[in-house]
Amino acid sequence: MSKKRRQQLPAPQVLSPPSRSETLAQFAITAHHFSGPLPPSEILRKYDELLPGSAERIIAMVEKQGAHRQGLESEVVKSNCKNERLGMIFGLIICVMAIVAGIYAVKMGKEGFGIAAIISALAAPMAVFIYGKSRQKKDLQASQQGIIEAARQTQRPG
Repeated sequence: MSKKRRQQLPAPQVLSPPSRSETLAQFAITAHHFSGPLPPSEILRKYDELLPGSAERIIAMVEKQGAHRQGLESEVVKSNCKNERLGMIFGLIICVMAIVAGIYAVKMGKEGFGIAAIISALAAPMAVFIYGKSRQKKDLQASQQGIIEAARQTQRPG
């Protein structure tokens, strides 16, 4: 049976507090910030110096990502247009069916029910249209206010 030796840890050392200039030197930090898909040309140049051809690869990656994003946005726009068109078609079908049912009800002697069906079939699309227009106007005003606020933020010094 072997005996394990215990290892002695060295005694803790007491460090003298750093002078003021040493403390300030320890906290000197440089930060770079940029926005957009590509870094500034100086940083691209440094990448290329470290790994030749990397700047071209970064630019190609950004181009590929941009094309992908544009393709997705195009698909979303197409899908939204298709959904709106289908919504209008189904809404028209429902309105026509309600009007036909109302006319049938009037002919069968149920004037109150028939007139109510016809009026509701005509009023519902008008209400949706009016609500949609008011919502568009509110959204437009909100986006204009956001643009104005962003312009004010960029004009402020500091």
